[in-house]
Amino acid sequence: MSDLTGELIDGRYQLIRQMATGGMASIYEALDTRLDRKVAVKIMHSHLAQDEQFVERFIREAKAAAALSHPNIVAVQDQGWNQNGTPAIFLVMEMIEGHTLREYLNEQGSLSVKDGIKFLLPVMSALSAAHKIGIVHRDIKPENILISKEGRIKIADFGLAKGPLLGGTMTAESSVILGSVSYLSPEQVQRGVADSRSDIYSIGITAFELFTGKKPFEGDAPIQIAYMHVNNRVPKISSVVAGIPEPLDDLIYRATSSNPDERPRDATVFHEELSRINQTLSPKENQLSLELDIPIEPMRPKPTRKSLRSKVKELTQSIPTPAPRETTEEVRKRKKASKRVRRNRKIALAMAVIVGIVGWYVLVGPGSRVVVPSTVGASQTEVSAALDPLGLTSMVIEKQFSEEIPEGHVIQSIPEGGGRIDQGGTVKLVISKGAERFILPAVAGLTPEAAQNLIGKLPLVIAPLAEEFSTTVPKGYVIDSNPPTGEKVKRGTSIIIRVSKGIEQIALTSYVGKSSDQALNELQDAGFVVTSTYAYSETRLAGEVVSQKPAGGGTADKGAKVALVISKGTAYAYIPNLFSIDEAKAVQALKDLDLKVVVKKIGKKSVKKVTNVSPKVGTKVKRGSTVTITVG
Repeated sequence: MSDLTGELIDGRYQLIRQMATGGMASIYEALDTRLDRKVAVKIMHSHLAQDEQFVERFIREAKAAAALSHPNIVAVQDQGWNQNGTPAIFLVMEMIEGHTLREYLNEQGSLSVKDGIKFLLPVMSALSAAHKIGIVHRDIKPENILISKEGRIKIADFGLAKGPLLGGTMTAESSVILGSVSYLSPEQVQRGVADSRSDIYSIGITAFELFTGKKPFEGDAPIQIAYMHVNNRVPKISSVVAGIPEPLDDLIYRATSSNPDERPRDATVFHEELSRINQTLSPKENQLSLELDIPIEPMRPKPTRKSLRSKVKELTQSIPTPAPRETTEEVRKRKKASKRVRRNRKIALAMAVIVGIVGWYVLVGPGSRVVVPSTVGASQTEVSAALDPLGLTSMVIEKQFSEEIPEGHVIQSIPEGGGRIDQGGTVKLVISKGAERFILPAVAGLTPEAAQNLIGKLPLVIAPLAEEFSTTVPKGYVIDSNPPTGEKVKRGTSIIIRVSKGIEQIALTSYVGKSSDQALNELQDAGFVVTSTYAYSETRLAGEVVSQKPAGGGTADKGAKVALVISKGTAYAYIPNLFSIDEAKAVQALKDLDLKVVVKKIGKKSVKKVTNVSPKVGTKVKRGSTVTITVG
């Protein structure tokens, strides 16, 4: 992607300079012209914007970060598609002026135990907030840990994040490509799966580098390093450098175990153990809260919050009190001054109370604002899991049909994901009723008008009537609809009502005198059902049609039956000359003429031949008659 410096994104974000570029996106310093503040704008490379998988991953990063509200996580403020000027998918984040932990390590080398713990505690605090709502970062490394000018630690780049509101599961191949192999857990390399314990492994490797100044495994190729994590055990820090307290050494050794079950189960457990170790090492320091960041040297001194009692004391101590006099005049003046002092003390006390109330309201009370996580597409159970840790509740204000969002899942939230709401506030939800569908009523057998009136009661479009022939539905009545009765259809679907034109009439030709083969083929092709019988005929040759019913010359219903009588030939036969023919051949010749045969035998010859025929040879006889032959 070319440098977009100077462009106005989404009519709001003026790009000032390109700060960094990577394989997926470039990051710009920008000015939010609406709120007049500096922001960081992440813009996806244009060639990747055509790839749905990368676009989904980019949007997933926005949802992942927007679902979290924590002082140690880089806040996502906006996300969208720039349609004015250069088309671009963008993500707007808070501007962190400072450097990465990678840059800090490159400059400082390894850190002391005290300073290393100060880095790890806020990182674990941020990850704890993510793990509580089921979000796994999947790409913890020094490059994604930022240090502001004020010394605040922040986690960035939730681009590989996975959780109940984010959708999508990376494959083993994509995880190896997109993740950073030096910090990937063995299960991510082998199976492409990750949970909170995978983040613990990555932070354990980061801790190893913090205290030793180097990574546990080095290699010439990324795949070589990745499988070192699978096949080798990360050594104890104490085997590399001296002076590491045993509890800290053991904690990081467990965190980098190849077996996820041996690691702390999530960032909250890790943070608690690390806090106890820190308390043991520095007993004068208070137990550290998950919600506080730890100042990193050198830093500006962090202001302490004064109690209401101390504020009142300071204000009241600043009011002068006059010294007592013995004269009546001075006594009178002293009493008057005393009244002023009491009045001023009351004013000071009231001001202190107001300051305290305002501070409480803005910092921890209802006035504090919480970033609303993205809940579009989530179930109400998932919404509760995301909102409860933030102290927020939800309320369904409306249910709508949706073609994209399943029934019972969120279509819209008010405020939307990434917006802010008062602490303890209620996020209003619009819930999907699922896809809107209408069941087509039964219209078969109705008149077209009745069918149109029935379907017209639904928000559907009735197409022009379609007339068709039908052998079962009388002319002028509805056959059915398309789509058919009982089908569920969308609003606005076009419905065709099919109306019967009655039975189709087919021209019927007379086939009397024509061959039976021609008659059968043509009648069947026309759609008639043909039946055939055979009879003798003195006028038609064998195989010709003697008669047909219905007779030809008019029309008949398609599918009607046509009966043909086919000639078997003449009903008479002539007695053939059978003299001197073997008995068997003579009998067969007569049977072929449909004649009955009686055989009379004379003499004692073994081979018998015909010696006489009755009736005589050449006599015309009716088929079925009896012929007597004599053999001997």
